[in-house]
Amino acid sequence: MRNITPSRIQANTWVALGLIPLSGFAMDVYIPSLPDMATQLHTTPAAIQLTLSLFIISYGVSQLIVGGLLDSYGRYWPTMISMLVFSASSFAIAFTESIQFIYLMRIIQGFTVAVIIVSKRSFFVDVYSGDQLKKYTSLFSVIWAIGPIVAPFLGGFFQTTWGWKSNFIFLGIFSFAFFIIEVLIGGESQKQVQPFSIKNVLDTYGKMVKTPDFTAGMVILGLAYAMILFYGMASPFLIEQKLHLSATTTGYAALFSGLSVMTGGTLSRILIKKPFLKKLIFASTLQLVAVTLLITLTFYHQSLVTLLLFVFLLHSTGGFIFNNLMSYTLTRFPQYAGKAAGLVGGGFSVVTSVLSSLLVNSLSITSQTMLGVAYAVLAAGSFLVIVRTKWVTHESVKPAQNTQQVEAAVAA
Repeated sequence: MRNITPSRIQANTWVALGLIPLSGFAMDVYIPSLPDMATQLHTTPAAIQLTLSLFIISYGVSQLIVGGLLDSYGRYWPTMISMLVFSASSFAIAFTESIQFIYLMRIIQGFTVAVIIVSKRSFFVDVYSGDQLKKYTSLFSVIWAIGPIVAPFLGGFFQTTWGWKSNFIFLGIFSFAFFIIEVLIGGESQKQVQPFSIKNVLDTYGKMVKTPDFTAGMVILGLAYAMILFYGMASPFLIEQKLHLSATTTGYAALFSGLSVMTGGTLSRILIKKPFLKKLIFASTLQLVAVTLLITLTFYHQSLVTLLLFVFLLHSTGGFIFNNLMSYTLTRFPQYAGKAAGLVGGGFSVVTSVLSSLLVNSLSITSQTMLGVAYAVLAAGSFLVIVRTKWVTHESVKPAQNTQQVEAAVAA
């Protein structure tokens, strides 16, 4: 097996950073194309939105097992195979007319992206240490944010210029280009293979899930991200069909949503030393006030301005809550840092996909008012979990000294 030579570590570092946003691109690049896909494939909006949910479920569940597999079988070949399969599945989606086949491909893509992303995060731990490792992990949150922010904007351009299939052709080319780069300069970064023990992983997961505040934090993460994902599912129909604006506008609106989430996350890092519970209650209460105003105002008037106003209020507070709870859950069990990261990442993704799918199938989002109702369900659920949970103090968990590093490292 070819190992990475010292002279190629820097080049492979840039490759790893370039692949970290892949999950965001795979999920968000075709959001502006959802209405066109429903029309061209002769199916319902809910059926098309399910392609997002299936990807997230697959991506989330796969993270629960991928870390252990990569520790046992290395990083290089699983990643190479996954990039090739992801590329092939993207081209397959672009040239099919079967929604059932697209479902299958999106499930496969969720697993392959999980392998790629977890492998590339592991790369930094394999080859760097000390201050160098801290320097690169501090870039993770910034690099990861590129996907959700840029992808819908790029997808709006693709949709307007070439149609929905071009989004998946782009994903296929993107992955295949990195595959070729890995063939030329890549190699194995893992220094020592570790035995894979399913029993050990399951026992640790069981202990963490049985801890009330940890599980509550994971649920709130799912609720916060479901709000953002649900907007992504509903916004193309509200903007393009109800407001009669272009797919490019949908892309701009998605870009604004991503910037709003980043604003909330940045604010949470600025206020990192403020009392944990007070921050959560304040942000959650602000969400409830905002969603009440949204439902009331849009009952009388609906426009792109009203939509984006509440996107900013709800998504920035959602990003604030998400960043705080992500740090809390990952530092709740410092002795199981790796397994906690896998369980949190996989667990909240499953919660998000289940909730968003239930809302999509239970509520007909035909107006901004109904979008407000869906937001209200998620915001109220988050508030109830926050106030009914007994949160452990930071001192007893000892996360404070590394919280900023953890927030950055796990955002990818």
